[in-house]
Amino acid sequence: MRGKFWSRMQTDNPRLGAAYAVAAGALFAIMGSLIKLASAQLPNEAIVFLRNLVAVAALLPIFLGRRRVTFRTNRLGLHIMRAAFGVAAMYCFFYALGRLPLADAMLLNFAMPVFIPWIAWLWLAERPRWQVHVATVLGLLGIALIVKPSGAMVSGAGLIGAMAAVFAAVAMVTVRKLSSTEPAPRIVLYFAALALLLSGVPAWFRWEGLGIHAALIMLGVGLCATAGQLCLTRAYALARAAEIGTLVYCTVPFAAALGWLFWGEAMDRGTLLGAICVIGAGALANRWRKS
Repeated sequence: MRGKFWSRMQTDNPRLGAAYAVAAGALFAIMGSLIKLASAQLPNEAIVFLRNLVAVAALLPIFLGRRRVTFRTNRLGLHIMRAAFGVAAMYCFFYALGRLPLADAMLLNFAMPVFIPWIAWLWLAERPRWQVHVATVLGLLGIALIVKPSGAMVSGAGLIGAMAAVFAAVAMVTVRKLSSTEPAPRIVLYFAALALLLSGVPAWFRWEGLGIHAALIMLGVGLCATAGQLCLTRAYALARAAEIGTLVYCTVPFAAALGWLFWGEAMDRGTLLGAICVIGAGALANRWRKS
Protein backbone atom coordinates (compact mmCIF):
# COMPACT_ATOMS: atom_id res chain seq x y z
CA MET A 1 0.00 0.00 0.00
CA ARG A 2 2.76 2.39 0.95
CA GLY A 3 4.62 1.53 -2.28
CA LYS A 4 1.55 2.31 -4.41
CA PHE A 5 1.01 5.63 -2.65
CA TRP A 6 4.66 6.63 -3.09
CA SER A 7 4.57 5.65 -6.76
CA ARG A 8 1.48 7.83 -7.29
CA MET A 9 3.11 10.72 -5.45
CA GLN A 10 6.09 10.52 -7.79
CA THR A 11 4.05 10.72 -11.00
CA ASP A 12 0.80 12.58 -10.34
CA ASN A 13 1.09 15.74 -8.26
CA PRO A 14 1.43 18.75 -10.60
CA ARG A 15 0.92 21.35 -7.87
CA LEU A 16 3.70 19.95 -5.73
CA GLY A 17 5.83 19.57 -8.86
CA ALA A 18 5.27 23.26 -9.67
CA ALA A 19 6.27 24.19 -6.11
CA TYR A 20 9.51 22.22 -6.44
CA ALA A 21 10.21 23.87 -9.82
CA VAL A 22 9.72 27.36 -8.37
CA ALA A 23 11.94 26.44 -5.40
CA ALA A 24 14.61 25.26 -7.85
CA GLY A 25 14.35 28.56 -9.73
CA ALA A 26 14.85 30.55 -6.54
CA LEU A 27 17.83 28.40 -5.51
CA PHE A 28 19.50 28.80 -8.91
CA ALA A 29 19.01 32.58 -8.73
CA ILE A 30 20.59 32.67 -5.26
CA MET A 31 23.44 30.50 -6.56
CA GLY A 32 24.04 33.00 -9.37
CA SER A 33 24.10 35.87 -6.89
CA LEU A 34 26.65 34.09 -4.72
CA ILE A 35 28.86 33.33 -7.75
CA LYS A 36 28.71 37.01 -8.70
CA LEU A 37 29.90 37.85 -5.18
CA ALA A 38 32.63 35.21 -5.30
CA SER A 39 33.94 36.46 -8.67
CA ALA A 40 35.15 39.62 -6.97
CA GLN A 41 37.37 37.56 -4.65
CA LEU A 42 38.35 34.40 -6.53
CA PRO A 43 39.51 33.47 -10.05
CA ASN A 44 36.95 31.71 -12.22
CA GLU A 45 38.94 28.45 -12.17
CA ALA A 46 38.77 28.28 -8.36
CA ILE A 47 35.04 29.04 -8.35
CA VAL A 48 34.27 26.17 -10.75
CA PHE A 49 36.45 23.74 -8.78
CA LEU A 50 35.00 24.69 -5.38
CA ARG A 51 31.44 24.47 -6.73
CA ASN A 52 32.17 20.90 -7.88
CA LEU A 53 33.93 20.02 -4.62
CA VAL A 54 30.95 21.07 -2.50
CA ALA A 55 28.56 19.28 -4.88
CA VAL A 56 30.52 16.02 -4.54
CA ALA A 57 30.58 16.36 -0.74
CA ALA A 58 26.81 16.97 -0.72
CA LEU A 59 25.98 14.10 -3.09
CA LEU A 60 28.19 11.39 -1.57
CA PRO A 61 26.00 10.71 1.50
CA ILE A 62 22.96 10.40 -0.78
CA PHE A 63 24.53 7.79 -3.05
CA LEU A 64 26.60 5.85 -0.52
CA GLY A 65 23.43 4.27 0.82
CA ARG A 66 22.35 3.09 -2.65
CA ARG A 67 23.87 -0.39 -2.88
CA ARG A 68 22.84 -0.85 -6.50
CA VAL A 69 24.90 2.10 -7.76
CA THR A 70 28.25 1.01 -9.19
CA PHE A 71 30.95 2.77 -11.19
CA ARG A 72 31.32 -0.13 -13.65
CA THR A 73 30.59 1.17 -17.15
CA ASN A 74 31.35 0.42 -20.79
CA ARG A 75 30.80 4.04 -21.86
CA LEU A 76 33.61 5.89 -20.12
CA GLY A 77 34.29 8.01 -23.20
CA LEU A 78 30.75 9.41 -23.20
CA HIS A 79 30.94 10.09 -19.46
CA ILE A 80 34.16 12.06 -20.02
CA MET A 81 32.59 13.94 -22.92
CA ARG A 82 29.56 14.88 -20.82
CA ALA A 83 31.79 16.07 -17.99
CA ALA A 84 34.06 18.07 -20.32
CA PHE A 85 31.19 19.97 -21.93
CA GLY A 86 29.47 20.41 -18.57
CA VAL A 87 32.59 21.92 -17.02
CA ALA A 88 33.13 24.13 -20.09
CA ALA A 89 29.55 25.37 -19.67
CA MET A 90 30.30 26.17 -16.01
CA TYR A 91 33.42 28.16 -16.90
CA CYS A 92 31.50 30.23 -19.45
CA PHE A 93 28.43 30.69 -17.25
CA PHE A 94 30.37 31.69 -14.15
CA TYR A 95 32.52 34.06 -16.21
CA ALA A 96 29.38 35.75 -17.55
CA LEU A 97 27.86 35.96 -14.06
CA GLY A 98 30.86 37.95 -12.86
CA ARG A 99 30.71 40.46 -15.72
CA LEU A 100 27.07 40.80 -16.81
CA PRO A 101 23.91 41.84 -14.99
CA LEU A 102 22.67 38.81 -13.09
CA ALA A 103 19.43 38.40 -15.05
CA ASP A 104 21.25 38.74 -18.41
CA ALA A 105 23.68 35.93 -17.58
CA MET A 106 20.82 33.72 -16.41
CA LEU A 107 18.83 34.43 -19.57
CA LEU A 108 21.72 33.52 -21.87
CA ASN A 109 22.22 30.24 -20.01
CA PHE A 110 18.51 29.45 -20.32
CA ALA A 111 18.75 29.60 -24.11
CA MET A 112 20.00 26.00 -23.89
CA PRO A 113 16.69 24.35 -25.03
CA VAL A 114 16.95 26.24 -28.33
CA PHE A 115 20.19 24.44 -29.22
CA ILE A 116 19.32 20.93 -27.98
CA PRO A 117 17.11 19.88 -30.97
CA TRP A 118 19.80 20.83 -33.49
CA ILE A 119 22.61 19.08 -31.64
CA ALA A 120 20.38 16.01 -31.25
CA TRP A 121 19.67 16.14 -35.00
CA LEU A 122 23.37 16.34 -35.94
CA TRP A 123 24.48 13.67 -33.49
CA LEU A 124 21.51 11.37 -32.81
CA ALA A 125 19.70 11.86 -36.14
CA GLU A 126 16.61 13.07 -34.25
CA ARG A 127 15.10 15.36 -36.86
CA PRO A 128 13.36 18.32 -35.14
CA ARG A 129 9.79 19.26 -35.96
CA TRP A 130 9.42 22.21 -38.32
CA GLN A 131 8.04 24.36 -35.49
CA VAL A 132 11.44 24.23 -33.77
CA HIS A 133 12.72 26.59 -36.50
CA VAL A 134 10.41 29.25 -35.04
CA ALA A 135 11.80 28.71 -31.54
CA THR A 136 15.37 28.88 -32.89
CA VAL A 137 14.84 32.21 -34.66
CA LEU A 138 13.07 33.61 -31.61
CA GLY A 139 15.84 32.42 -29.28
CA LEU A 140 18.66 33.80 -31.43
CA LEU A 141 16.84 37.15 -31.65
CA GLY A 142 16.58 37.21 -27.86
CA ILE A 143 20.30 36.40 -27.47
CA ALA A 144 21.18 39.21 -29.89
CA LEU A 145 19.07 41.69 -27.94
CA ILE A 146 20.76 40.69 -24.67
CA VAL A 147 24.31 40.63 -26.06
CA LYS A 148 23.58 43.97 -27.78
CA PRO A 149 25.76 43.88 -30.90
CA SER A 150 26.44 47.34 -32.30
CA GLY A 151 28.37 47.39 -35.56
CA ALA A 152 31.69 45.67 -34.90
CA MET A 153 31.23 45.95 -31.13
CA VAL A 154 29.87 42.87 -29.38
CA SER A 155 29.82 42.09 -25.67
CA GLY A 156 32.57 39.50 -25.10
CA ALA A 157 31.04 38.39 -21.81
CA GLY A 158 27.67 38.11 -23.53
CA LEU A 159 29.05 35.83 -26.23
CA ILE A 160 30.77 33.68 -23.63
CA GLY A 161 27.47 33.51 -21.73
CA ALA A 162 25.74 32.33 -24.91
CA MET A 163 28.45 29.69 -25.40
CA ALA A 164 27.57 28.35 -21.94
CA ALA A 165 24.13 27.48 -23.33
CA VAL A 166 25.68 25.71 -26.35
CA PHE A 167 28.08 23.65 -24.22
CA ALA A 168 25.29 22.79 -21.76
CA ALA A 169 23.10 21.67 -24.67
CA VAL A 170 25.84 19.29 -25.89
CA ALA A 171 26.16 17.95 -22.34
CA MET A 172 22.40 17.33 -22.14
CA VAL A 173 22.32 15.49 -25.48
CA THR A 174 25.23 13.37 -24.21
CA VAL A 175 23.13 12.52 -21.15
CA ARG A 176 20.34 11.37 -23.47
CA LYS A 177 22.82 9.15 -25.30
CA LEU A 178 24.12 7.73 -22.02
CA SER A 179 20.67 7.13 -20.57
CA SER A 180 19.99 4.39 -23.13
CA THR A 181 22.25 2.07 -21.12
CA GLU A 182 23.33 3.91 -17.95
CA PRO A 183 21.15 4.41 -14.83
CA ALA A 184 20.64 8.01 -13.72
CA PRO A 185 22.56 7.66 -10.40
CA ARG A 186 25.66 6.40 -12.25
CA ILE A 187 25.48 9.31 -14.71
CA VAL A 188 25.28 11.78 -11.81
CA LEU A 189 28.15 10.11 -9.94
CA TYR A 190 30.43 10.06 -12.96
CA PHE A 191 29.71 13.68 -13.75
CA ALA A 192 30.40 14.80 -10.19
CA ALA A 193 33.69 12.87 -9.96
CA LEU A 194 34.97 13.77 -13.45
CA ALA A 195 33.93 17.42 -13.16
CA LEU A 196 35.88 17.67 -9.93
CA LEU A 197 38.98 16.17 -11.55
CA LEU A 198 38.75 18.26 -14.73
CA SER A 199 38.25 21.52 -12.86
CA GLY A 200 40.94 20.70 -10.31
CA VAL A 201 43.86 21.04 -12.77
CA PRO A 202 43.21 24.70 -13.82
CA ALA A 203 42.34 25.60 -10.21
CA TRP A 204 45.73 24.25 -9.06
CA PHE A 205 47.57 26.73 -11.30
CA ARG A 206 45.34 29.70 -10.40
CA TRP A 207 44.95 29.02 -6.67
CA GLU A 208 45.39 32.16 -4.59
CA GLY A 209 44.23 31.00 -1.17
CA LEU A 210 40.76 30.94 0.31
CA GLY A 211 39.52 33.26 3.05
CA ILE A 212 36.68 32.42 5.41
CA HIS A 213 34.29 34.82 3.67
CA ALA A 214 34.96 33.35 0.23
CA ALA A 215 34.77 29.81 1.62
CA LEU A 216 31.31 30.47 3.08
CA ILE A 217 30.12 31.97 -0.21
CA MET A 218 31.32 28.92 -2.15
CA LEU A 219 29.73 26.59 0.39
CA GLY A 220 26.46 28.40 -0.30
CA VAL A 221 27.02 28.08 -4.07
CA GLY A 222 27.52 24.33 -3.89
CA LEU A 223 24.59 23.75 -1.53
CA CYS A 224 22.22 25.91 -3.58
CA ALA A 225 23.29 24.22 -6.83
CA THR A 226 22.84 20.73 -5.37
CA ALA A 227 19.54 21.54 -3.65
CA GLY A 228 18.29 23.20 -6.84
CA GLN A 229 19.11 20.14 -8.93
CA LEU A 230 17.42 17.84 -6.42
CA CYS A 231 14.30 20.05 -6.40
CA LEU A 232 14.24 20.11 -10.18
CA THR A 233 14.62 16.32 -10.38
CA ARG A 234 11.73 15.95 -7.92
CA ALA A 235 9.63 18.40 -9.94
CA TYR A 236 10.10 16.36 -13.14
CA ALA A 237 9.06 13.23 -11.23
CA LEU A 238 5.83 14.86 -10.05
CA ALA A 239 4.59 16.64 -13.19
CA ARG A 240 4.84 16.61 -16.97
CA ALA A 241 8.16 17.76 -18.41
CA ALA A 242 6.55 20.40 -20.66
CA GLU A 243 4.96 22.09 -17.64
CA ILE A 244 8.10 21.99 -15.50
CA GLY A 245 10.37 23.12 -18.35
CA THR A 246 8.37 26.35 -18.58
CA LEU A 247 8.25 26.96 -14.82
CA VAL A 248 12.04 26.74 -14.49
CA TYR A 249 12.24 30.14 -16.20
CA CYS A 250 11.02 31.70 -12.94
CA THR A 251 14.77 31.81 -12.17
CA VAL A 252 14.95 34.92 -14.38
CA PRO A 253 12.57 37.18 -12.41
CA PHE A 254 14.18 35.96 -9.18
CA ALA A 255 17.59 36.88 -10.60
CA ALA A 256 16.32 40.24 -11.85
CA ALA A 257 14.98 41.04 -8.38
CA LEU A 258 18.25 40.05 -6.68
CA GLY A 259 20.30 41.99 -9.25
CA TRP A 260 18.20 45.10 -8.66
CA LEU A 261 18.25 44.70 -4.87
CA PHE A 262 22.01 44.13 -4.39
CA TRP A 263 23.66 45.66 -7.46
CA GLY A 264 21.12 48.23 -8.64
CA GLU A 265 20.80 46.41 -12.00
CA ALA A 266 17.78 47.23 -14.13
CA MET A 267 16.70 45.76 -17.45
CA ASP A 268 16.46 48.19 -20.37
CA ARG A 269 13.78 47.75 -23.04
CA GLY A 270 16.05 45.77 -25.35
CA THR A 271 17.00 43.30 -22.63
CA LEU A 272 13.38 42.98 -21.54
CA LEU A 273 12.34 42.18 -25.09
CA GLY A 274 15.26 39.73 -25.34
CA ALA A 275 14.09 38.09 -22.12
CA ILE A 276 10.61 37.58 -23.57
CA CYS A 277 12.11 36.08 -26.74
CA VAL A 278 14.49 33.71 -24.93
CA ILE A 279 11.90 32.52 -22.40
CA GLY A 280 9.30 32.08 -25.13
CA ALA A 281 11.74 30.23 -27.38
CA GLY A 282 12.87 27.93 -24.57
CA ALA A 283 9.32 27.12 -23.54
CA LEU A 284 8.27 26.43 -27.15
CA ALA A 285 11.37 24.31 -27.86
CA ASN A 286 10.70 22.23 -24.74
CA ARG A 287 7.03 21.73 -25.61
CA TRP A 288 7.53 20.93 -29.30
CA ARG A 289 10.51 18.68 -28.64
CA LYS A 290 8.49 16.56 -26.17
CA SER A 291 5.09 16.56 -27.93
